[in-house]
Amino acid sequence: MSTSAYVAKPVVLHPVHRVTTEEILANIELHTREDGKTHSRFSDWERAIRKTGVAERAFTHPLDSPEISGRTGTTARNDACWAAVQDLAENAARQALDAAGLQPADIDALVTSHTTSMAIPQLDVSLINRLGLRPDVRALAMTTLGCVGGAKALGRAADEVRAYPGSRVLVVVAEAISITYHHTDVGIESQIYKGLFGDGAGACVVTSEPVGAGFAMQESHQHLLPHTAQNGYYWGRFDADGFHFRSTRAAVKGPARVMPRLLEWLKAHDWITPDWLVVHAGGPAILSAIEDGLSVPREQLRHSYDSLREVANLGGVSVLDVLRRTHASPPEPGARGLAVAFGPGFTYFAVIGTWTA
Repeated sequence: MSTSAYVAKPVVLHPVHRVTTEEILANIELHTREDGKTHSRFSDWERAIRKTGVAERAFTHPLDSPEISGRTGTTARNDACWAAVQDLAENAARQALDAAGLQPADIDALVTSHTTSMAIPQLDVSLINRLGLRPDVRALAMTTLGCVGGAKALGRAADEVRAYPGSRVLVVVAEAISITYHHTDVGIESQIYKGLFGDGAGACVVTSEPVGAGFAMQESHQHLLPHTAQNGYYWGRFDADGFHFRSTRAAVKGPARVMPRLLEWLKAHDWITPDWLVVHAGGPAILSAIEDGLSVPREQLRHSYDSLREVANLGGVSVLDVLRRTHASPPEPGARGLAVAFGPGFTYFAVIGTWTA
């Protein structure tokens, strides 16, 4: 096993605009009427959205605002998203530093993940300036990972700690997935995503010595399912209205298709039955695939199901939220854990380690 890298308890923040699933459904019904009548497919959309298990989520702007339900255009949507994401990310990062008892000058490396707005320079440069990090901080900005971003950010932070012993690494993941909410998208998958996603930011510190109880990361692994980027799993596109997130029904098969490879890796490390799990709350299909593939009870994924129900799929932030929740009922010291997320590619990123007191 590799030298451990220790994750302090993450901080996760949400925007102030809370939106219930009932409000999402009413909004969709209103904006998709045909000749003043409810759309002929609305009952199908409603049934699919309710199956996500999401009760509430937070958006960076009100549901009925032009930025969410209107057609303000690519530039206006992107600018509003980027401004909100930077604020959320900065606040989460400051709270994570405070919780770890660190000052900005104490940070040696910064790992960020942000996918939902186009910006050059990206979130790493924004945070270096906003937080007052040292100009020589080692920065890694990941910009296209989507839902897998949180897990991979943790893995890359662990790599930094091992490559530069004694380093303190700040991890920040922020997404405003509400940017993909378009009433011109009426396919069943697009309607599901209106109800599945939420906005938020998460941050934590990764070090070579523990800062309180938490996840001691030991090994990481990633796997890409070949040629699925071209065959309808997940992809994004831009048009005059902004950024759209796309998939086909084949996407729900992705987790089950990569499960044999994940099991092979876990078996190689004698980790086939982890004691606790931090699984990206991507939706019922992802969580069911983990339950079936690892032969674990639903109770072992309770924090993922709670996160999905209470704040929705936060993209890359989701893993940090599930890890944060794990601290509320922590595993026994030394208990073996697995953190895993799935995202566009189709790919997964997994980290194994133990719980430290």
